[in-house]
Amino acid sequence: MFFTWQVGLPVIVDHIMTQGWIKSVSCDALKRDGRKVFRFEGRQIVLFATSQGIYACNNRCPHEGYPLREGVLDEQCRLTCNWHNWKFDLQTGENQRGGDKLRVYPVEVRGDHVWIQIIDPPLAEQQEKTINDLNHAFCNHDYERLARELARLFQIGADPALAMTRAIDWSSEHMEFGWTHAYAGAAEWLQLYDDHDGKREQQLICLLEAVGHMSEDTLRESRYPFVSTVLAWDEDAFVAAVEDEDEKAALQHTRGALAAGDAFTIMERGLARAALAHYHSFGHALIYIPRAAELIRRLGEGVAAPLLLSLVRSIVTGFREDLIPEFRYYSEALSGFGQGQKGSAPPLEDFIGLNPSKAMALTAEHGSAPPEELYTSLLAVNAQNMLTFNLAHLDDIDQPYGSNRGWLDFSHGLTFADAVYSLCTRYPELWPAGLLQMACFAGRNAGYADPDVRLDDWLVSEPQTFFQDITLMLMDHGQSEYIVSVHLLKTVQAVKRLSSLPQIGAASEVALAALNRLLSSPLRRKMVRRTARQAMHFIRQDQ
Repeated sequence: MFFTWQVGLPVIVDHIMTQGWIKSVSCDALKRDGRKVFRFEGRQIVLFATSQGIYACNNRCPHEGYPLREGVLDEQCRLTCNWHNWKFDLQTGENQRGGDKLRVYPVEVRGDHVWIQIIDPPLAEQQEKTINDLNHAFCNHDYERLARELARLFQIGADPALAMTRAIDWSSEHMEFGWTHAYAGAAEWLQLYDDHDGKREQQLICLLEAVGHMSEDTLRESRYPFVSTVLAWDEDAFVAAVEDEDEKAALQHTRGALAAGDAFTIMERGLARAALAHYHSFGHALIYIPRAAELIRRLGEGVAAPLLLSLVRSIVTGFREDLIPEFRYYSEALSGFGQGQKGSAPPLEDFIGLNPSKAMALTAEHGSAPPEELYTSLLAVNAQNMLTFNLAHLDDIDQPYGSNRGWLDFSHGLTFADAVYSLCTRYPELWPAGLLQMACFAGRNAGYADPDVRLDDWLVSEPQTFFQDITLMLMDHGQSEYIVSVHLLKTVQAVKRLSSLPQIGAASEVALAALNRLLSSPLRRKMVRRTARQAMHFIRQDQ
């Protein structure tokens, strides 16, 4: 049976009969074949003649583009894509498996032809729908659908960076312990996004990796709401609240800064003080602060509240490594910093092989030297440690838990150094803490050097070309774990910023060489035999 009106669609009144209506296939042809594909300005629209009426929809399945003309249509006007069994209601386009909706079109029979109304909704409506669909993909970490919805934002002419703003809103209260690498990485991806203005494919990659990382880090996580009450911003009281691990008070003071406006500027020094009060969370607390500044600067004050509240939570709940024996000298070194008579910075060679306590002691003894000179030496030794990392440790299965060193451990020495320079040049009173914690990194990564690694073998002669090639690699990194790809990205961006500083001299050369070797080496992540052996040893001891 062949009907002239599509069931469920309103009758179209005369004054809009010509708006967007396109003459398509003949009624005879549609009756004969039951389904026909109509092409118009790059679109493929398939028409179906059913017992309930005529229906038209996008011929490409929104999942992976399989032609729906080849699908199965049942008596309930449910269309099944035979490739992956996705099912759609032809009247509404609803996906009965909860994925992407199918675009459907109003139809009308005029004379001996079927007409299709092809009118794209207003931009605001398209944007709202796309963002809602993006949210669905985000909540399920559907990477491929995330890519499609982000691409759709480009296609409809919306600002795709809006997706990152929304992703921050969707994720901030689902991170139990505050910031993860997802936010820090988002700042770096956003920088690459801006660097590739006008290049949609590259910009899509940047957004997809950033939004995808936030999605994965919050997948199936509960909601952990932030306090809503407010205390007037007081820097000393804020730092004290963080020291006491009083999340409520710390967040209340953060709310006070937010209420005052331009919250990050108000809070920056207090955040840095709190982060440097301890050798904090393997340097993460300090590393995150400049990245928060970048995200707020780029995306606007609308993201300040979720980012700063989450950042403060991460600082409050982070672990304090200076309370364990290996780094316990930190407090003493900080109190005695600069009291020695040595007014020049020790060279890189003096730090090589020193444990954390000795590296901190050497730094404190030379604390009266210009801080940027000390900084250059400590940057150089951390870069040297990374450059000479002995890859044999990746294959050693007889290591205790505390010695599970890998490339990512060494990269932190450089990303932390980047944060130290950014914040301590703004707040010089923080140099002692920043330098001593760089010494902690130098000490903890000592003892893993391969004596056969030579600087000359890894020198970068043309940094500009080097970074151009690296950027191409980052756009197709091939890493299955976000934690790996984002560490590569963060390290690249940190070294790029550091190598542009003329005052660090030869340290730049070592940092570039270290990065070059990192990117040329295997990134082994799953140590199956080592993990099994360590577990057996641990359990035997536990008994």
